[in-house]
Amino acid sequence: MEGAAHEESERESGVEVSGGTAFAPGLEGVVATRTRLSMVDGAAGRLLIAGFPVEELAGRASFEETLYLLWNGVLPDAGQLEGLKRDLAARRALPEAAGEVLEAAVAGGAAPIDALRMAAGTLAPSGNDREDALTSVAAFPAIVAACWRLSRGWDPVEPDPGLSHAANYLYMLSGEVPGEERVRALETYLNTVCDHGMNASTFTARVIVSTGSDLVSAVVGAVGALKGPLHGGAPGPALDVVFEIGRAENAEPVLRERLNRGERLMGFGHRVYKVRDPRADVLAGAAERLYASDADGDLYRLALEVERTALRLLEEYKPGRNLDTNVEFYTALLLHGLGLPTGLFTPTFAVGRVAGWTAHCLEQREAGRLIRPQSVYVGERGKKWVPLEKR
Repeated sequence: MEGAAHEESERESGVEVSGGTAFAPGLEGVVATRTRLSMVDGAAGRLLIAGFPVEELAGRASFEETLYLLWNGVLPDAGQLEGLKRDLAARRALPEAAGEVLEAAVAGGAAPIDALRMAAGTLAPSGNDREDALTSVAAFPAIVAACWRLSRGWDPVEPDPGLSHAANYLYMLSGEVPGEERVRALETYLNTVCDHGMNASTFTARVIVSTGSDLVSAVVGAVGALKGPLHGGAPGPALDVVFEIGRAENAEPVLRERLNRGERLMGFGHRVYKVRDPRADVLAGAAERLYASDADGDLYRLALEVERTALRLLEEYKPGRNLDTNVEFYTALLLHGLGLPTGLFTPTFAVGRVAGWTAHCLEQREAGRLIRPQSVYVGERGKKWVPLEKR
């Protein structure tokens, strides 16, 4: 891939700054902090969430349990869990300003992820990081659901205090109380993507809060980073390819044509993982259960054939590159099975990842250190001023 080749050439540039500090394009290999929140082992294909392997936690915990774990380092007992649920329920109603911003954003044709960024900025910081973290996590599903319904010409659905976080999101989107299978599928997804090392949006949040700014501002900045297609903005195209293929017998010719044109196959390969993305396995199991009980089984079987064909062709075209299935592929399949349109895939990613962002902000605040890397100056030196009339 052209982008990968460019990245390799930058990495080999070997530029150094004063004091012997090496230039690392993209901060590749630079350790910026110590964290107890997650560990990504790309070589082994492992992801730990606050000590738990993702496959141990994601399919069992409620989202609220995972949130408590990230914020406190331990799973909650029954009383602590109930208290967190009450705190979230009390903060789901959006401020009037958020509703006005969403209406204006929808009227202006803003994408849902942009509407989320704009409306999140209306959440007034309280001066208390824990309170702001609760408000941010509680508000995100309400913002995304309200945006979606307004874009369809429907009135937003008020949250139900008797429903869990994941169930409320599905309820506020559709107006119907979801069944257990659908709630479990969404909770598994939110838990799977809640945190993932020092990714771009998490780093953005930590940089902002390290300046002494408020947690809400840090979360808004993180949404802006997540929007990028090289980070969280890519799950939709992974499913688009499955729809384009349409039938199992079309998988090989369509994928070969893309590879012959030098295109990347969305949903395969990862910047960090050199083997199969462990999150893909977790979401593959969740998708299998969802599609067996409450979704289009034919689409699921087609997706499996597309995956098998893609992996075989990637090994043929790019031998030894270990371009395996990543989280995007099964994210797209699972969220589609839950009835979400592709425009909501990245905002739904944010609904899960805001748990990690807020946890990192709390951790960075404890560290109390401004994040301030160096840069390498490559411009001209010794320029002389030329008066305007002589230029």
